Amino acid sequence: MTDLKAAILPVTAFQQNCTIVWCTATDKAAIVDPGGEAERIEAALDEHKVEPEKILLTHGHIDHAGAAASLRETLGLPIEGPEESDRFLLESLEDQGRQFGLPGTRNVLPDRWLADGDTVSVGELVFDVYHCPGHTPGHIVFHHPPSHFALVGDVLFRGSIGRTDFPRGDHEALIRSIKTRLWPLGDETVFIPGHGPMSSFGEERRTNPFVGDAVTGA
Repeated sequence: MTDLKAAILPVTAFQQNCTIVWCTATDKAAIVDPGGEAERIEAALDEHKVEPEKILLTHGHIDHAGAAASLRETLGLPIEGPEESDRFLLESLEDQGRQFGLPGTRNVLPDRWLADGDTVSVGELVFDVYHCPGHTPGHIVFHHPPSHFALVGDVLFRGSIGRTDFPRGDHEALIRSIKTRLWPLGDETVFIPGHGPMSSFGEERRTNPFVGDAVTGA
């Protein structure tokens, strides 16, 4: 049986959860949201003895994509995601770097834009792609049904939701994305958010003060 394993590596001053996810049958891995500190990410790959085969991006903010260009260059990896509505963010990573004091950040575009309904593979693992706009217009989520596991970026957090006060953020769209794209994946689904500790969709439906059932009337 092919199993999924994941390791979380908080990077940069933003403590963004860069995740290394891999297929135990092949030891093939993906680097999800490499926001910075490329050398630490490479060291983590060596530590877990996995072979990276691609970079996956949930969205185009610097704390999630800041090291993507560097890792693509040094490791020879393709980049997949996000949805193309985030092009404006990926084309402005250098400006974001200057704004937030992260020098050396480079603009980057993926080798493959992703859309709702697409799939991505990591070794023998297959993830479903869900377009979940709101935090950014092109934000996507990766879901592995057999493991009841999702990588949700900055859509949803333990006890909170993604900010929508950035350019082209949309609070109503974010709530709609969570209720119509994430909740149907099942209460048992465990997720790694872009920041902070893991949780489950069921736990957030019960307790989240921003999008729980008691608040939204779901």
